[in-house]
Amino acid sequence: MNWFTKYRKYLYGLLFSLIIIFHGLAVYKIVEFSPLFLQISRYFGLLACIEFAIRKKSLTTWILISMLVGAAVGNDFPEFAMKLQVVSKIFLRLIKTIIAPLIFSTLVVGIAGHSTLKQVGRMGWKSIVYFEVVSTIALFIGLAAINFTEAGVGVDMSGLSGNEVVQEIKKQNPGEIILHIFPENIAKAIYEGHVLQIVVFSILFGIGVAMLNNQQHKNSMVHFAECFSETMFKFTSIIMYFAPIAVGAAIAYSIGHMGIEILLNLLKLLITLYIALIAFILLILLPIALIFRIPVKNFAKAVFEPASIAFATTSSETALPRAMEVMEKFGVPRKIVAFVLPTGYSFNLDGTTLYLSLASIFVAQVAGIKLSFETQMMIVFTLMLTSKGVAAVPRASLVILLGTAATFGLPTEPIFIILGIDELMDMARTATNVVGNCLASAVIARWEGEFDDEAAKNFSKN
Repeated sequence: MNWFTKYRKYLYGLLFSLIIIFHGLAVYKIVEFSPLFLQISRYFGLLACIEFAIRKKSLTTWILISMLVGAAVGNDFPEFAMKLQVVSKIFLRLIKTIIAPLIFSTLVVGIAGHSTLKQVGRMGWKSIVYFEVVSTIALFIGLAAINFTEAGVGVDMSGLSGNEVVQEIKKQNPGEIILHIFPENIAKAIYEGHVLQIVVFSILFGIGVAMLNNQQHKNSMVHFAECFSETMFKFTSIIMYFAPIAVGAAIAYSIGHMGIEILLNLLKLLITLYIALIAFILLILLPIALIFRIPVKNFAKAVFEPASIAFATTSSETALPRAMEVMEKFGVPRKIVAFVLPTGYSFNLDGTTLYLSLASIFVAQVAGIKLSFETQMMIVFTLMLTSKGVAAVPRASLVILLGTAATFGLPTEPIFIILGIDELMDMARTATNVVGNCLASAVIARWEGEFDDEAAKNFSKN
């Protein structure tokens, strides 16, 4: 077996190359292969991936391999894959139990235990300025991308299914959006998953602890919050062992219930979104990281795992605990991580805002409506406000999209077309949200002069 160990990577490379060639020849009907032969070749490749993951002993590697396995299972055994949704839902529920106590404990420690109240205010305005600038740029990139590709022009609506279910819209005025920030009942906010309300409550509670005159009482509360925080991070570590299974199940379910054929009619829209998101990361987030001297290679290692979880589950919430953990290891102080990441989930959804501007113009293109430059600008500035009310849950952006269509007199029927591939688009935009928020925490840490360069330089995903 020594020769196999020595030449393993070359043998794996040859195996994967042959599998790709076989499937490419079959897709373009250059050579006819038996479906059974193609299926067996796929699973030989997956077995090689699993063997690699066993040797690597990395949670990130296992998550990546489980996505490949899930995709194969969803494609080859769709009926079985449909039953796997319960597995990913279990993971989602476990993660949701962590979020409120983790945000509460880390913010209380950050404010009452380490920061001055002046620093909290300073972090607040810096975060809001950063969030607003970057998310506005994302809106314009989405607008430019859809105007360039014109993905909605010529789309056939004859195959539109009328039995899709869309969330009922309740349009919010600016007063309601602002009111939604403040909790009326913290238990209700936790139950309904309103992250921003939990953040506001935790900040005020932390300020209250910091203002205690009795030092013994203050120390006791901070010590409790520190212990609570450490316990919740350990709890997160336990649940993360379940992540590869949940991620694989989520991918299998998505492919199993949608099928590959859904891509054909809307492939241009899907490609437009993915290219626009990649352009946003390379042209905006990468230069920001370089300007603020964030080690790009190690940052990519840090965010890969939480971004992968968000991609597979289409929910930023599932990635929040892990993102907080890895960014702290990356060199961002806990008090900044605890403040910036949860706040960003309401104010800095870069992928979602880019998608909203792109999708709004797509709707008009499908309907054959020519929008003037001034109208498109009005849509962008409207989305600058309404997108801040998007919850970090799967497909909540459809509510904002429908509201925007109603506001500007656009037909809602084309939105039913988008529903067909919305899950595939949600994967990419949610992963971008996570990457953008992780970078925001590093940028604010650098801006505050508290970024740990040594920790970032020595960061290891293992």
